[in-house]
Parts: sequence; structure tokens; C-alpha cells
Amino acid sequence: MLNFPTFPTIQLGPLTLHTFGLCVAVGVLLGAEVTARRNSRFGVAREETQRMVLWLVAAGLVGARLAWAATNWADIRSPLDVVAVWNGGMQFSGGFVAALAITPWVTRRLDVPGDTRFLLDSAAVGLAVGQLIGRLGCISVGEHLGGPTAFFLGWTYAGGPTREGPLTPGTTYHNTAIYEFLWLLPLIALLAWKARNPKYPGQVLIWLMSGYGALRFCTDALRTYDQRLWGLTGAQFMCLSLLIAAPVLARRFRRGPASAAADSPKGGAADDSGPHGDVQAPDRSDGAVGEPRDDGNAASATQNRATDDSTAPTASAPEPEAHTATDEPAAGGVAPSAPEAGGERTL
Repeated sequence: MLNFPTFPTIQLGPLTLHTFGLCVAVGVLLGAEVTARRNSRFGVAREETQRMVLWLVAAGLVGARLAWAATNWADIRSPLDVVAVWNGGMQFSGGFVAALAITPWVTRRLDVPGDTRFLLDSAAVGLAVGQLIGRLGCISVGEHLGGPTAFFLGWTYAGGPTREGPLTPGTTYHNTAIYEFLWLLPLIALLAWKARNPKYPGQVLIWLMSGYGALRFCTDALRTYDQRLWGLTGAQFMCLSLLIAAPVLARRFRRGPASAAADSPKGGAADDSGPHGDVQAPDRSDGAVGEPRDDGNAASATQNRATDDSTAPTASAPEPEAHTATDEPAAGGVAPSAPEAGGERTL
């Protein structure tokens, strides 16, 4: 049994740190670093990764908070409660769906060469790492709780404020945030291993969607303080959407990008594959009949003909002679006349 009190704040002298917000911030920074390191292997500048992470984090925070507010409306007493993330209350599945929804829009605007789908794999590993650290914040404020249990990984409440309850000190409860922290460890190891040699770009993201969706759906069934519809929590509905979307995206990723123009970022370097990525430009250097004349080859042929003419015997016309005022025989002798075609030249 795990026995400890909640710790929603940490006091450092006159400074009070809110544990939940601190864990979210550290999770974002660490996840961004993991993503940037992997992207650098593909020649993606750190600035481009930072731009991507900034957009995804913003969408994730908004989506996670709105999803939590929608499923915990009884805890919203004022407009400030909607944005008071420092008090806890984030639903990762909502943040994941929001971030996933804007990913195509973000990647198309990055200055990244080639197929940008590999960015999804990098983001998947970083996202899982960030979620691991963020779950420590949920543990610190006492949320994602279930009923009493004798499970050996259950959490024995030892006092302190909680987001859910009321709880009885000394009683052991299911704490799905702890469970998620524990199963995220092997899931991250699996994603990191798979990211070393995925079969196709985007496969690591598919594994995250499938693995997280299935595991989170199971552990969420233990929660007792969430509002339910048809027996399912809001997070479970979002997990179902991930499980449905995963095979659809996997099939699309296996087929590859529809065209290089659609997947290449704006301003990226052009390649030799043509505008559609799989059509090679025809080679017209052989001068095939019916093909437009290559200006470069024509110019080269003209130059060669000029060279041949200059080396041919001069039997057609004499070179013009420069007439000067000193047209005298050399050294007092008589200058020999050069034979010309059709006669002799006299001085």
C-alpha cells in the first residue's frame, strides 16, 4: 500500500509553489526536449520544434481544461474556475484530441524538408513523457480517485486537501493517477524502442493512441467521482475515439502522402521527383524526335561547329590583311608571297 498525504503546494521560504502547475510546466519542458532531440536526428532545427511544441501545448492545455470542465461542471462556481489549472483539473484525453486535431495545420507551416509525418512520432514520445510528469501533479492534489480497495497498489489517504472526496484518513482508495503513472513507464519504453525503426512514419503515434486509449479506458472504469453518461466517463468516450481513429490513421499512413505538394512545408527545398513526388521529369538530353529542342544542347552544337570551321583549311577566302604605313620587305630582302587559292598575291 502507498501511504502519503497530498501535497498541493510546496513552500520554499516566502515562495509558494503550486505542485500541479509545476509538474505541468516541467512535463511540457521535458517533453519538448525529448521531441527536439529526436527531430534533430532528421535535420529539423530546434526553433522549428519549439514552434510545433508551442502550438500543441497551447491546444493541449485548452482542450484538457475544457474537457475537465465539461465533465466536472458541478465544481465550476465562477468563470475563474474554468482557467484555474493551478488547482488541478486537467483531462489529458481532451488535450490529446485537441493537439491531434491541429497537428496537420502545424506541420504544414514548419520549415521541414520532405515528409513531415515523422514529426508525429517525435511528438508522440515527447507527449507521453510530458504526461508522465504531469500525472505527478494529479497525485499531488488528490484527484482521479476511485472507491476503497485492498489492492496492493492502492493509495492510503494520510490527510491533506484533495480535489475529490470526501476521503477518510487511513482508508485505502484506488488512485488511477498512480496507476497511469506506473503503466506509462513501460509504454514510454515501448514507444522509444519503436521510434528507433518504425515501419512507416506515424507508426509511433498509432501505438500511443492505441496503447493509451486502451489502458486509460480500463483504469478510468475505477473512478467514482466523475459524471457518467451511459456508464462511461468523458475520458472513456475520448479513449474510444482514439481507438477508432488509430486504425484509420494507420491505414492512411501506410499508403504514404497523397502528394509531395500537400505534405511538403511551405518554402521547403524542391527535389528531383517532380511536383507529385513519384513522377520523374523526362530526360530530354538525347534529342529524341518530337521533343522540344534543348537550348543548352543547341548552343553547345553551334559552338562545336564553329570550332570545326576554325580548324578547317583556309581554301575559301583569304583573311583580310592589315595595311600599315610600314609595308616594307623585312631586313632589306624581298618578302615572299604566300600562295592563294586561284592565283598569287603581289605586294
